[in-house]
Amino acid sequence: MTEPEVRSDLLLRLESFYDAVPRQGARAELIGPLVLFVREGAGWPYYARPVRPDVQVSGDDVRDVLGRMDELGVPHQLEWVNDLTPSLAQAVQDAGLTLQLCPLMVLEPADLVVLDAPGVSVSVMDADDPDLALADACAHVAFGAGIGTAVGEGGVAERDASAAELDPARVERLRAGIRSGEQVRAVARTDVGPVASGGYQHAAGVAEVVGIGTLPISRRRGIGAALAGVLAREAFARGEHTVFLSAQDEDVARVYERAGFRRTGTSGIAEP
Repeated sequence: MTEPEVRSDLLLRLESFYDAVPRQGARAELIGPLVLFVREGAGWPYYARPVRPDVQVSGDDVRDVLGRMDELGVPHQLEWVNDLTPSLAQAVQDAGLTLQLCPLMVLEPADLVVLDAPGVSVSVMDADDPDLALADACAHVAFGAGIGTAVGEGGVAERDASAAELDPARVERLRAGIRSGEQVRAVARTDVGPVASGGYQHAAGVAEVVGIGTLPISRRRGIGAALAGVLAREAFARGEHTVFLSAQDEDVARVYERAGFRRTGTSGIAEP
């Protein structure tokens, strides 16, 4: 295939992944040209997205989905491959949502670079890891401080306070997901314990690296890139043939380029 054909095939694989992942734990409700995934049972709510790549979406279509989300009491959120459904970008803005266009980055096995971060140990977690709650809390603190790579004040004290507030049921769901293979988590540790964590979700041979968060006080030490590399290596070792991620912005994208990820397209995320 030519290079454009290879890129198109890859984007369609990612599109299929976005559709397949929520079907593992949610019911699908068709609402015009969009499909809303409603989680069955406990866990993080899913999103709405196009029913197929080439569909045309209007602001009224998005408003219909938002109304149904309000009825169900779930957050307003849509996610899609913007290169395949470009009409949705304008539609979500017409419906009053904030649009974020993020670099969509794919890693080829031959390009994988597993980096070392000085003074940091990065490893895949097992279900019985005693640091699971602390690792999860790292991501909560990191994302609570906002996206980006800037060093900040959030550190061990904030991590420990966040871990103390975690719902024990959430931690048990994480353990169950790791045990079943549904989830894969990795942690970066220093002499103060976990300082960063991340994971990947997978379906149909595709793995998406998600939720990499580093305590603000520990940023700019190469930890995010190291975590992404370890997670990608694990995904390939478990038989996944495509590994990708969606970077929050161009600065974050440059972090993941160090691990071998290359920009392939653009993902769209719409929220209030």
